[in-house]
Amino acid sequence: MSLQLPVTVIKGVGEHSRELLSSLHIHTVNDLLEYYPFRHEDYAVRPLSEVQHEERITVRGQVQSEPAVRFYGKKKSRLTVRILVDGQLVQAIFFNQHYLKSRFVIGNEVVVTGKWDQGRASLSPAVMTTKKQSNEEGLEPVYSLKGDLKMATLRKFIHEAMGSYGDLIEETLPRQLVSAYRLMDRKEAIFHLHFPKSQDDLKQAKRRMIYEELLLFQLKMQTYRKQEREQQKGDKKHMPTESVEQFVQKLPFPLTGAQNRVKNEILRDLTSPYRMNRLLQGDVGSGKTVIAAIALYAVVKSGYQGALMVPTEILAEQHLESLTGLLEPEGISVKLLSGSAKAKERREVLASLKSGELDVLVGTHALIQEGVDFENLGLVITDEQHRFGVNQRKVLRKKGLHPDVLFMTATPIPRTLAISAFGDMDVSVIDEMPKGRKPIETYWAKPSMFDRVLHFMEKEITNGRQAYVICPLIEESEKLDVQNAIDVHAMLTQGLSDWKIGLMHGRLHQEEKEAAMDAFSENQTQVLVSTTVVEVGVNVPNATVMVIYDAERFGLSQLHQLRGRVGRGSEQSYCILLADPKSDNGKERMQIMTETNDGFELSERDLELRGPGDFFGAKQSGLPEFKVADLVHDYRVLEIARQDAAKLVGSEAFWQSKDYMKLRKWLEDEGVLTLNHLD
Repeated sequence: MSLQLPVTVIKGVGEHSRELLSSLHIHTVNDLLEYYPFRHEDYAVRPLSEVQHEERITVRGQVQSEPAVRFYGKKKSRLTVRILVDGQLVQAIFFNQHYLKSRFVIGNEVVVTGKWDQGRASLSPAVMTTKKQSNEEGLEPVYSLKGDLKMATLRKFIHEAMGSYGDLIEETLPRQLVSAYRLMDRKEAIFHLHFPKSQDDLKQAKRRMIYEELLLFQLKMQTYRKQEREQQKGDKKHMPTESVEQFVQKLPFPLTGAQNRVKNEILRDLTSPYRMNRLLQGDVGSGKTVIAAIALYAVVKSGYQGALMVPTEILAEQHLESLTGLLEPEGISVKLLSGSAKAKERREVLASLKSGELDVLVGTHALIQEGVDFENLGLVITDEQHRFGVNQRKVLRKKGLHPDVLFMTATPIPRTLAISAFGDMDVSVIDEMPKGRKPIETYWAKPSMFDRVLHFMEKEITNGRQAYVICPLIEESEKLDVQNAIDVHAMLTQGLSDWKIGLMHGRLHQEEKEAAMDAFSENQTQVLVSTTVVEVGVNVPNATVMVIYDAERFGLSQLHQLRGRVGRGSEQSYCILLADPKSDNGKERMQIMTETNDGFELSERDLELRGPGDFFGAKQSGLPEFKVADLVHDYRVLEIARQDAAKLVGSEAFWQSKDYMKLRKWLEDEGVLTLNHLD
């Protein structure tokens, strides 16, 4: 008997059912038992006085009218019937269920479930509920399904598995934690997730499994962190502290308090015997590049080389320009390695890198590919690589001679996601803007107001300023009714005929993108129509207007990134969101953008609105997919799990006591530990 037996040992699971379950990644008895419902339907009958508007409810009442059926469209119908519930007439509306007509006989009692509209006193869409469903608490699990697998069939399989193999479910958490937090034991929690007898049983089962999931994940992150610090010793840099401070004093502007704090954290890491593994978060324009320059200066003056890795060539060139201006006067050489470099130029850069003649190399991810050999690499800084997951970070740290690593991002990451996606790292935050920066004024305008927006842009351009216009698509799409860059470019060329209008998008060759960007940087073009390729790192201080078409199609964090392309000079800057959102969510996003310039506040609101899966714009390998836990709603449990995991991993008892054997075995199965850790 084992939970790892194939699912076919369950009564009723034949070859066809096995294939259907396999499509849900259910292969073993354990997989079946841990395939949890994503929600529970509550069919318990409740009085109308206790329910909220738009809540899904179940009511019992007496039929008061003949049901009326109306057919429309192809095979579509609407059945309406009035029911007396708690002395109130309620209209129940059933879609495409005309066959229920005979079930409604005046005077008979019926049980109906649906979404309650308080103003109209109606349930819509409604479904008939059986007396059995509405008895007792009436909680029924609902699972994600594929193919022709039926809900009732899956419930039956899980019930069979629980009855035959449930006694094999073992406790994974140490007794101390189960007792301290008064948690349900594991077997009981799994049973009540599938077959809750009451709302309280369900609540306690979820509470137990949420903590377990988050603790196991945090144990994984904290163990990675411990291994990085203790098993792979870094090079302790013997830094000329006085020289570094003199370099800081010579900068063209004083550091903010936040920059000073972060600088000290990084310098402390560089001089410690452990390798730096740090994430630097800073809002758009908060001055992360200067911190990077200080770190690179310190490393080079300690006898090492540095590398700065960025996602795009445009950003690489901008960093090259910034770093050259700050470091070359100090005798530090900086070069660019890009995909578009000529063969001879590339050979020269690589040769000077290998010989140690070149101090700092800037480029895209090509920097960590084979054939790029440093003589003595001491620090790798990656900018805007917030889509790197734990595994990619491990690969990066294994390159070369295990240099210190600093990850930088201008995407403010909510604390819950920082703990989850970057829990194996130390986190520094620049949460203060340089003095003299004027907050960007943000306005939400309907597309019908575009003439006024155009007039405002023309006024700014006449005063010597420049403007960005951002569009979600490159060309017209039949599927999406959104403005596209090519059409908008043609329209603005006509509307602003006295001025030059540039165009930039992802399908252009690298040289064309650079030419478009250079022309805009040098004010040869006054307006740049672009897709979101300008989102990251582009720096044109003379640009004071950012117009974003179909702004409701972007998340808050991306809108904030785009807005950060202006407001980089001393002049007042403006962001105009052209949007006509149809959903409440879309309207709320536009409203939030006009209310705050704080990227960290926006990131928290974005996480609440969109959920963690969409926050980074793509599935992010550093973010786990939890079965029960939710990073947004369960953030307090996440904090507790992180603290508990850190204590466990840092204690001798964890590595030696039998109480923790199952947790250590789990870490080994996950590939975090090798067997010799368990001796």
